[in-house]
Order: sequence, then structure tokens, then C-alpha cells
Amino acid sequence: MSGAVVIGAGPGIGRAVARRFAREGLPIALIARGAETLSAAARDLAPSGVRVAALAADSSDDTALRAALDRAADELGPPDVVVYNAAVVRADALGELSVRAHLDAWAVNVVGAVTAAAHVLPEMARRGGGSFIITGGMPEPKPQYVSLSLGKAGVRTLVALLDREYGPSGVHVATVTVDGPVAPGTDFDPDDIAEHYWRLHGQPRHRWEREVLHRGGRQSRDLSHMRR
Repeated sequence: MSGAVVIGAGPGIGRAVARRFAREGLPIALIARGAETLSAAARDLAPSGVRVAALAADSSDDTALRAALDRAADELGPPDVVVYNAAVVRADALGELSVRAHLDAWAVNVVGAVTAAAHVLPEMARRGGGSFIITGGMPEPKPQYVSLSLGKAGVRTLVALLDREYGPSGVHVATVTVDGPVAPGTDFDPDDIAEHYWRLHGQPRHRWEREVLHRGGRQSRDLSHMRR
């Protein structure tokens, strides 16, 4: 069985998604920038008994990210699902960040997802299936989170573009949009959010959703009303 790749495997959503897919017996490739983050995530998956590949790469470094994706495929086989969960989450108002800081945030929030998609989706399309799911957010832009609002708007557009190009070949491209701060034991518990990723991956093609919105107690789904 081919497995799942989680890019951005830190505590919170990334690790919860890895656990959710591991529960189904899928081998898991974890990609993160820091060795401590990878070690903690791998330990978290140990009770599941699945094969785990822990790979260090900065999602804004296209060469390193592509190499990590290649190593994941070499160790576990071509992935059935790739989850892009990397993001720079910080408060910044208009005019507070330098141009360099904006570009650095955009590189992680959007361009890393572009790099990953360009690397794995053509092969998924050739195989006729697979899922590529991005963690979204900010369904409404917030002036106190300018760079993140811009990045999540970019992610939403990217999903639409990828769906248009690869959806006809059987690749399910979607985003899970989280409308609140993630924390265990709240309406935004990462384990609850992770269920969306597994559900999207298992959806039959005629019921594909392109965007799922998690609002906790006010949660709604299928913003795109997209069906095939």
C-alpha cells in the first residue's frame, strides 16, 4: 500500500493528520524543517506500527522539498495522498512587514504548495488517482493578519487551478479551511479537523468537495458546491 505524505508535520494539524492516516494502516512520510519536530512526530506515530519516513526539508526551498518528496516515494512508494500543511502563522498589520518578510511568508504559504503539486500531481494523473489536500484558512481576510490572509487566498486559488488541470485525470485536489485557532479540547481540536482530510481522501469522485470549512460548532461544508 502506498502511503501519505504530510508536509508541515508539526504539532497541531500536521501531526493529527499523520495519526489519522496511520490509523488506516497507511505508511507515513513526514516532512518538516526541524529535526526535533520530525523526531516528535515520528514518536507520536510509533504506536500505530506503520512505516514512517522522517525527512528534513524547508518547504520554501524547492530543491530540498523535491528531494524529500523523491526520498518519500523511494522509501514508501508513490503517495496516495499528499497534504500540504506548512504555513507562516503570525499577526502583522498593513505596512508592518518588509518586502523580504512578505516574500518569505508567501514562499511557505503558497509557493511550497506549488512546488509540491508540480512534483507529485503529474504522476498521480498518470496513475489516474490520488489526493492533494492543502490546509487553508482565513475564509474572510483579517487586517491584523495581512500576510496570512494573502497566503490563504492564494491557496484557495491554487486549489481551483489544480483541480481544473488534474481533476479530469482523477486527482482530487481540495482544501480544508480552518476558521479559528487550533487547540486540543476546543471546537478547533486538531484531531477533529484531521477527520476532514481522511473523508476527502476517501470520497468517491461523483461526491468530491473542493473546499471544506471547519468552523467548530458552526461548521459548514462544501463551499464550492462542486460535484462530478
